[in-house]
Formats: sequence, structure tokens, C-alpha cells
Amino acid sequence: MKTTHRSSWAPRWPITWQRSYATARQWWLESDGRVDWAALDVETEFEGEALGRWVQAQRGAFAVLDQEQQDLLAAIGVEEDQELAAARAKVAARPNKSRSDRFAAGLAALASFVAEHGHPRVPRTHRQPLALEVGSGGDVTPFALGTWLNNTKSRRSRLTPDQLAQLAEHGVEWA
Repeated sequence: MKTTHRSSWAPRWPITWQRSYATARQWWLESDGRVDWAALDVETEFEGEALGRWVQAQRGAFAVLDQEQQDLLAAIGVEEDQELAAARAKVAARPNKSRSDRFAAGLAALASFVAEHGHPRVPRTHRQPLALEVGSGGDVTPFALGTWLNNTKSRRSRLTPDQLAQLAEHGVEWA
């Protein structure tokens, strides 16, 4: 009696992935196996599927795919995109900032804005230059202060009394 691999009849991944893979495989077969997946335009569609977008996503997330998915992709010549994988690893390696860290960064940007302009009325689209953490080479990055202040106001019921007091110290009226 012939044994069937579990993945061939009940894969662990979503059926949408399987359908997109089948489309990619059909493209590959119709191209006689001569497909340069890396050069495939991201806007490419085939049989109603966004094939280019799907292939790019698979190449970027290759390392986190199930081994059987990797094997299926490799069988039709789809390989990991090293640049996308490196970018994904860089994002994953960044330390997660806690809410208090984000609040502290927002407060520092607000203090800088108030010192510069003399008031806390920050335009919604304003981005305040803010020095990054120690060890970053002293880089300065724009902090979306207007957005942060607007979001903080809408979530003020979740702020601690200390956080509200800190905002009030910088002249924020609603704090």
C-alpha cells in the first residue's frame, strides 16, 4: 500500500497559499520551467491571481515558511530573496519598545518642540527631529510628533496620572 504525505492532502498552510502555489506552478509549466522569478514584475497577474506579489512575498518570507512549502517552491525554482530576508531579519532584531519607552520618546519630542516654538500646538503632520538612543551614532530621526500627540489625546483615558502631569508640564491643555 502506498503511503501519502500528509501535506499532499491536508497541508498545514492555508488553502489560499496552495491555490497561489498552483498558479505559480502552472506559470512555470507553461514557461517550460524557464522562469526568472527574481525578475518577475510585482504587478504580474496570471489566471486572476496576483502572481508577482505572491512570489515576492514568498521569496521574502522563505525562511519562515514550512519546510514542505520551501521544498515546493524550490521545485519550481523560487528561491529566497537575500535582500528581503536581510531586511526582515533587521526588523525582527530591533528591540521592541514598551509603551513607556514610546511615551518617553514622544515627551522628549514634545519638550523639544515647545522649547523651539514656545507652545505645544503641534500641527498634525509635524515631524520633530529627535536624537536616537545611545549607541546609534548620535543619529537624528524625525519623530511623528503631531500624530503621536493626536493619538495620545484620543487614548488619554489610558494614561497614568503621572503621564498626564508630564504632558501638562509642557502646556498640553487637555492633559
